[in-house]
Amino acid sequence: MKKYYAAILGLTGLLLVSATGCGGKNMAGGYAADCAAEEAAMDTAASVQESAEYAAGEMDDGAILSENGIEPVAETGRKLIRTIRLEMQTKEFDAVIEGLTKKVQEMDGYIENSSMWGNSYYNTSTRSSEYTVRIPADRLNEFVEVVSGLGNVTYKSESVEDVTLQYVDVESRKKALETEQDRLLELLEKAETLEDLLAIESRLSEVRYELENYGSQKRLLDNQIDYSTVYVSVSEVERITEVGEKTFFQEIADRFGDSLYMVGRGIRGFVIGFVGSLPVLVVWIAVIALVVLILKKTIYRKNGDRKKFLDRNGKKEQDENKD
Repeated sequence: MKKYYAAILGLTGLLLVSATGCGGKNMAGGYAADCAAEEAAMDTAASVQESAEYAAGEMDDGAILSENGIEPVAETGRKLIRTIRLEMQTKEFDAVIEGLTKKVQEMDGYIENSSMWGNSYYNTSTRSSEYTVRIPADRLNEFVEVVSGLGNVTYKSESVEDVTLQYVDVESRKKALETEQDRLLELLEKAETLEDLLAIESRLSEVRYELENYGSQKRLLDNQIDYSTVYVSVSEVERITEVGEKTFFQEIADRFGDSLYMVGRGIRGFVIGFVGSLPVLVVWIAVIALVVLILKKTIYRKNGDRKKFLDRNGKKEQDENKD
């Protein structure tokens, strides 16, 4: 493995040399912008190889333990990005959230993202929240231990990403570009023709752009390495889910208790829904009663008018018969 990784990063140094090869265009003073780039890359090829050997050596030392739960990561000097996920239940939602945010501040961390939902006017369910927390890597285990004690942890996982090779590669390229930049600045002071001046400045702009790019990559890696990420999910519950192994009879008792709890919750929900809906029901009953009353009056009036009509016609017929 050591030879394999060393070969990869050694090849990186050779690519830097070939990418900045001498173009053969000499200046009046005996210097060339392209040759300066080659000299700078050649000077840093040895350092790239040394960095590769160092990284390969570090790769074979120590081990990452993360089988069941969260295990300490051995201090080997490697560049590791640690990510932890926690899912928790609690009956004291506000107290857990307060304790979580307070612990983040005490450990010089920060909350990157947060969200909370539930317990609204139309949604009477319990509350839930999710947090993305960044904690200094050297205090990560302490933070996880403290936060786990705030509630009932139902799920815990850890992932470790080893970015040592990537980090060494970025550092090596950045160092090579810095050396090339210094040489180009020296040549810029010695340039005697406009053509040479423009060629050096053009290459210098490219080097500075690449330097900024690799600098951004290094800063991002440093942030991810120095500050581990913890995803915390907190759910407010009325009954805590017991974790761990259970006997046969314990499982039966738990299932029976859960069934009784669900029946009780159903009856409770029905009563709450019915009582809570009484104002709406009263309004609807009043509206229906009013409609029925209006319909009855309308029908009664029509029946009365019909009776009067029939009575008049009957009396008229009797009078005609008499005549």
